[in-house]
Amino acid sequence: MELEAKTREITGKKVKILRRQGITPINLFGHKIEPMTLQCDTLKLKNAMARTGTTGLLSLKIDNSKKPRSVMFREVQTAPVTGELLHIDLYQVNMDEKIKVEVPIVIIGEAPALKMKENFLAHELTSLFIECLPGLIPNRVEVNVGSLMTAGQGIHVKDLNLGEGIIIVNSPEQAVAKISIRFVEKEAPVAAAEAEAAPAEGEAKAEGAA
Repeated sequence: MELEAKTREITGKKVKILRRQGITPINLFGHKIEPMTLQCDTLKLKNAMARTGTTGLLSLKIDNSKKPRSVMFREVQTAPVTGELLHIDLYQVNMDEKIKVEVPIVIIGEAPALKMKENFLAHELTSLFIECLPGLIPNRVEVNVGSLMTAGQGIHVKDLNLGEGIIIVNSPEQAVAKISIRFVEKEAPVAAAEAEAAPAEGEAKAEGAA
């Protein structure tokens, strides 16, 4: 995915002017490079995010330079109410050096255990920390729950295989997803007994009055 950006001269609170023009301010940083202040067309940025996610690689061209830079989304800031794109940090990677990133987990398949109404699937882990070369980073990690047959069964980090060259940083024993049982609170026997006794007491009072 290619993305074009330009050197940004406007900084500080004045960047509001850029946002009104459909331009998003960007900061680029990385290992052994000088940080750069950039700007990019907001619609093109959103398109790039939709296609690559937060873990995919981008080929960034700055000021029409012939040599693109390999970058990733590092931090995305949005307005809390409107969701407007406010600011983005990009990180320039070295394709020959391993990096640690957080990759989202996506649950796929159907667990046979869910045919029982009292069972439900608990998502214990929504993302995974991995270490690998930038070119090996997956956009997401798919976890198939089709093998979960009964309550109590689950899938743990140690059950995942992401392929050669990818190291999972999370604890092997950490649960990713598991089948749990819903707790249904039953009516207390004492309360039921009191409810049955109430009419009898009322009748007794009525007989006494007569």
